[in-house]
Order: sequence, then structure tokens, then C-alpha cells
Amino acid sequence: MRLRALLLGLVAVGLSAGALAADPVVIKFSHVVAQDTPKGKAAERFKELAEKYTSGAVKVEVYPNSTLYKDKEEMEALQLGAVQMLAPSLAKFGPLGVREFEAFDLPFIFDNYDALHKVTYGPVGQQLFAKLEPKGIKGLAYWDNGFKSFSANTPIKKPDDLRGKKMRIQSSKVLEEQMRELKSLPQVMAFSEVYQALQTGVVDGTENPISNLYTQKMHEVQKYLTITDHGYLGYAVIVNKKFWDGLPTELRTQLDKAMKESTEYANKIAKEENDQALEMVKKSGKTEVYVPTTEERLAFKKVLVPVHKKMESRIGGDLIKSIYEATSFDPNKL
Repeated sequence: MRLRALLLGLVAVGLSAGALAADPVVIKFSHVVAQDTPKGKAAERFKELAEKYTSGAVKVEVYPNSTLYKDKEEMEALQLGAVQMLAPSLAKFGPLGVREFEAFDLPFIFDNYDALHKVTYGPVGQQLFAKLEPKGIKGLAYWDNGFKSFSANTPIKKPDDLRGKKMRIQSSKVLEEQMRELKSLPQVMAFSEVYQALQTGVVDGTENPISNLYTQKMHEVQKYLTITDHGYLGYAVIVNKKFWDGLPTELRTQLDKAMKESTEYANKIAKEENDQALEMVKKSGKTEVYVPTTEERLAFKKVLVPVHKKMESRIGGDLIKSIYEATSFDPNKL
């Protein structure tokens, strides 16, 4: 086996013999969703490409569905070096003390995927990643989940239709303010509890990318869905900075290539699976799907964009302005 490892090292393209003669570098990649979700599939794609491009010098062990660490444990595990790679939702960085990431929760700050990707693939996204480094974390990529829409058991055609409704949200001060602007009652609740809460009437409605709504069967207990695309839900692929910085330059180059291609794949399938999920929700006949007119969507926008100003002191006015500039968004032209 030693001889075989040595020979592999000698013929590997772009890697030194010494790197491959040693035991492979192990990257434990932990995440909290199922393997058949866009994030789960993208993690498997990264494993495949990373092992291919490093000719086996790196071994990626993917642990889906919280099998290694649960939602609330994984960030600490990364910082301690017990796991090397995660892909948490962007909302997770606020509690870590990096509130700037809450900009992604701002309603209607991204009109579409093109506008979003000007931030996540551009300098603003990299500036945000730099804020993680003092925490011992390095950001590698942003992976999409999708744009959120509102659902409830009564029709939603105008902002006032959500007045007084108990609406489930992730833990986020921005999302709390969003619901208050709609005169709704924000209810912070774990994702795993939402189906039952909708079924029993503990909450009246929620906001989700359509793939989440469908795969969690929420459409079975929500009569109405309005495609508002009012907010974004995504992930950041992050690594332990000390671990990453300690890798040989050749390996980092190959892993960067694997991550770039995995990100293109992740974002492509996220959009495709949301589109497919919407068709499946329609076919189920259990939920009436409504697409608002341009004027109706603008009415939601006028109510919710003021959340941006209210959150400036929390997120940073300069950051919000830099996102506006990157996406050509003008809040004064609504």
C-alpha cells in the first residue's frame, strides 16, 4: 500500500509526491438537511470533485441530516476544529455576532437571482466573508436555497391580508420587523415543528422557498400560496480558518476549483427544484397558488422596503448602500 501511494504521488498532476504519499487530508463536512435536498446534493458533488481534483490527497466525509452535529452545535464544533466544513443558513451568523449577514434577510433587497448573484459572487459577498475571519472561520461560497413566498389558510393578495395572522419565522430581528410591518404576529419556531404547528393552528402561515414548503408537506396544511418572492434564503459554505490556511497551496487551489464548480451546480439545482416543487404543489390540488400582478407585488414592496431603513443601525447603513449599488436598487423609486 505504501508503494502504491508513492507511485500515485509521483504521477499525480499538479500535486507533489510528498503530499500524496502521506495519509489523505480528511475534511468532515457536516450539514443539517437531507441528502436529497439541493444543499445535500451539492455537498456530495463537492466531495466527488474534491477527491477527483486532488487525486485522493483529500478525503471528504459528508455527514447529512445532523448525524454529526445538530443545528445549534455545529458552529462551535467548526470553531473548535472538531469538524472542518459546514454550510449553515445565512441567518446563523447574526447570533455569532456578525449581524451584517442579516442583510440577506431584508425583504425585497434582491429582485431576482441575477441581482442576488451580483452580491454573492461579487466584492460585497467577499467583504462579508472577511468579517468571519476574526471568529476563526473562512467563507468559501454562497449556495442558494431560493426565494420565499407567503402561505396561509386565507387568500393573500395584498399586505393587509396578513394583518393579525400568526406567521412562523426563523429567529431573526429583521424577519420580526418584516412581519410587524405587515401587522402580522411573528412566531419564532424551529423548522422541524412548523408542519404540526400549521396543522393544529398554532400558527396561521409561514414564508418559505417552494422546495421547503413542498418537501416538508406544508402545502397539505396551507390552502393558499402567493408567489411574492419577497425574501431570500441561502447558505454559506465555511471552513475552519486555521485548518484551511494550513493546507498546502496546491491542495487549496484544487479545492477552490471543486468548490467553484459545486457552487454553480448548487445554485442551478436550487432554482430547478423550486420550479419543480411549485409544479408539484399546483398538481396536488391542495393549495391554491396565486401569482400577484406587478401592482400587487409593488404594494407588498412599498410596505416592506422601509424595513431596510429601520435595520440600518443593526446591519450597517453602508453595507445596505453597497448592496443597492451592486444591484442597482433604488428604494426611492418605488
